[in-house]
Amino acid sequence: MPTTHVLLADDHAVVRAGLRNALMGLSDLEVVGEVGDGRELAAILAGVQPDLLVIDVAMPDFEPVSAVRQIKAEHPALKILVVSAYADEAYVVGLLGAGVDGYHLKDQPLADLQLAVQRVLAGERWISGPLVDRLVHRQPAAPRAVPALTRRQRELLRLLTQGFDNRRIAQAMDLSVKTVENHLTSLYRALGVDSRLEATTFAARFPEVLREPEQPGLPAEAQPSNVLTVLLVDDNPRYREQMARLIGKTQPSCRLYEAGEIAVALEVAERVRPHLALIDVVLHDEDGIQCTRRLKALSPETRVVLISAYPDQEFRRLGFSAGAVAYLDKKDLDAAAVRQVIEDTLGSLSHPDAARR
Repeated sequence: MPTTHVLLADDHAVVRAGLRNALMGLSDLEVVGEVGDGRELAAILAGVQPDLLVIDVAMPDFEPVSAVRQIKAEHPALKILVVSAYADEAYVVGLLGAGVDGYHLKDQPLADLQLAVQRVLAGERWISGPLVDRLVHRQPAAPRAVPALTRRQRELLRLLTQGFDNRRIAQAMDLSVKTVENHLTSLYRALGVDSRLEATTFAARFPEVLREPEQPGLPAEAQPSNVLTVLLVDDNPRYREQMARLIGKTQPSCRLYEAGEIAVALEVAERVRPHLALIDVVLHDEDGIQCTRRLKALSPETRVVLISAYPDQEFRRLGFSAGAVAYLDKKDLDAAAVRQVIEDTLGSLSHPDAARR
């Protein structure tokens, strides 16, 4: 029978020693490595290629839900058994939904851990007995009102769902790490949660919390036809804020919507059918040209202007092929350029046949 290779991940050496001793009681199983944080785990996974990962998700530099999803995507055959001191429902449901194969509580008997490993390796799902009782006998949750978040809180929550740590959030939002920590505290209070994992689980259960608010009193289908609607798609919150000010000065009455990624942009476009979309060519690991193509398929009348810090001719060619009407260099996007783009859009609304020629 082939030997099963196991990797242990816990930030406490004494806990790893306990796990290792417990697993020594199982035949045909070998511990091939130990790590104490998320960075070490990412570095060792590709080289060791274990069959089973036994992990405490409350490690430094490790965002549980997004990291588990990424590990499962890169190593689909890897079995993951979480061994945790947390019995919180959000942790259990969130991590099982992300793809872990088992969730075991640290305070359970040693024999139960060995059984958990055997069940997971056999292809079964394992949940510690006390958690099963809690999940089976829990009362249905009362309907919960989704809080109205500020623009900054929505952006912060969106970055959390993408797996950003505080340092990367600070870079993306052009804030200090301390300020990010303060904003996280306010966000948790607004959502009624206590941790990053609970916040991302909340966003998964209530995706409407990330949506831009509608104009008061008007559903999306009833937006006034004489009000210009603009969708700004850029993954840099600070740049979006600058562009929002420019657009607001040029056309104070316009309805401005923002998105930092393609999925959010398409969701907004489906609701409001914007007259104008300004889309950055590079969106983190996504493609603004692909966004343009998908948005035009969803809302053919939307005028798309691609913007980029990279005045690449191939990007320009692909952008026009995808349906963009213009390709502008970010450094040239001043008040005069924004005014011209808006005037061109308003002109196309007044003379739609001419705009299509």
